[in-house]
Amino acid sequence: MPLGLYISVPFCRSKCSYCNFASDVFSRAVFERYIDRVSVEVDSANDTAEQIGGHFEAIADSIFVGGGTPTILDINQLERLFVTISQKFLVPDDAEITVECAPGTLSSAMIDALRRCRVNRVSLGVQSFVDAEASSVGRLHKRATVIDDISQLRAAGIEDINIDLIAGLPHQTSESWEISLDEALASEVPHVSVYMLEVDDDSRLGRELMAGGARYHAHFVPDQDLTADLYETACARLNATGVRQYEISNFAKNGYQSRHNLKYWTRQPYLGFGVDAHSMLRCSATGVEGVRFSSSETLEAYVAGAPLKKTAVSSQCALEETFFLGLRLTTGVNLNQVAEEFGEAAVRALTGTISECQELGLLVSENHWIRLTNRGRLLSNEVFERFIATPCGAGALVCR
Repeated sequence: MPLGLYISVPFCRSKCSYCNFASDVFSRAVFERYIDRVSVEVDSANDTAEQIGGHFEAIADSIFVGGGTPTILDINQLERLFVTISQKFLVPDDAEITVECAPGTLSSAMIDALRRCRVNRVSLGVQSFVDAEASSVGRLHKRATVIDDISQLRAAGIEDINIDLIAGLPHQTSESWEISLDEALASEVPHVSVYMLEVDDDSRLGRELMAGGARYHAHFVPDQDLTADLYETACARLNATGVRQYEISNFAKNGYQSRHNLKYWTRQPYLGFGVDAHSMLRCSATGVEGVRFSSSETLEAYVAGAPLKKTAVSSQCALEETFFLGLRLTTGVNLNQVAEEFGEAAVRALTGTISECQELGLLVSENHWIRLTNRGRLLSNEVFERFIATPCGAGALVCR
């Protein structure tokens, strides 16, 4: 089965206040050392898989270079990553190759480099088309920057473009959210990702919100009810215009669903390289379905060669992943397929959980398929927890 490849580039021009990823502002002096380390990691992929107990075919039909902001690398550094990958993996002509970009980092020279690297999909971290909202969380672009970037990408022949939006940013209102949705729809991009602001202690804004403080515009963050309303508004408007929801946070025109992201949610194998990159491979050990492993979350430890963290995926864990990953998709989970893979007893054991979620209005069932309701999507973490008996180390599966 072909792989998905993820390459983490944890460098940013500025650190957004809401960001809980392993990315930050670093001196450009470390860029070359980082590319060296990632290149070594790619070259050693076979040895790593053997040591970890996994196996893979060296064919990659999706590549996602994310961050951070990969497009702040020097062009020769970015091209070196792709050359290293092409020397290690067979990348078919029709592979989906995505690079994540911050608006304003796409010079004409960079776009030319993306084309040379066969990049055919770009994900733009817009978050808001309202300049004051974007500025309040540390974004450096303006609305006009995004529109210009989209125009330049299309002129270069890159039509498969994603826009990220965040519901729940400081100063956001129902009216301002409609402006961002209007602009996203007017741009006619084929893919939009909509995330609700995460409030946790892994970001500066999240910590400030939890502490009840006012830094980072925290006292202007909408409450949870309004944030949920904004998300539901986005779902309704995008679906109504043919940019249809296919996953909790992802919407696409027909034929533009992210093939790379779908690998995560359907438990296909993938390899990640770089800081805080996660991988999942099948393995042949008795009683073990696969193995997940991840690299260090800090740049210093990663560059120094810190060991990988490994988690075996038992049959029980694989069953749980099938539900909490598959239910992210609007198509849901096919119980007949689950029974075929894990046995009828596995499905029977979850009958009570499924029925309870249905009674609470979180799930619907139709023709052996179960899927989240609109309410279930808003409370998805609560649904997923009901299907998880043990920690299976699924890792952070947030892609665009």
